Amino acid sequence: MKQTAILTTTTLLTILLMTFHLAGDIVFKLSPAGFANLFAVFVFVVMLCGTLLLAGRRSGYIIVFFGSLFALVMPVLHMRGAHGMIGGEVGNSSQGFFFVWVLLALSVTATFSAILSACALWRNNKKAAPRGAAS
Repeated sequence: MKQTAILTTTTLLTILLMTFHLAGDIVFKLSPAGFANLFAVFVFVVMLCGTLLLAGRRSGYIIVFFGSLFALVMPVLHMRGAHGMIGGEVGNSSQGFFFVWVLLALSVTATFSAILSACALWRNNKKAAPRGAAS
């Protein structure tokens, strides 16, 4: 399987997991349901455009890279130390396992997407002709 197909697949999976994560935040009242969530929806749409519309282009790789870093922040915020947001209502609910699993899976797919997009950027940068070279 080509590396671009793997990057597309993992990034789409990351976007899906981020939507599950946002839904869990709203259900557990970690994030208020309302207009503020449109910023997250905007980020998801930009990542989707970078993944599908700009696939194979430098701008697409850059969008995927920074979107993946944004996705990596979510599990870190929820699981940091004793003061993390996991616990209490989330830990005692029947949906707590799924919420934590989504955070762990999001960590894996976002990290892998960031690595693949960085490798693609590095590879494309090496292929670019030096400035001033004759065509």
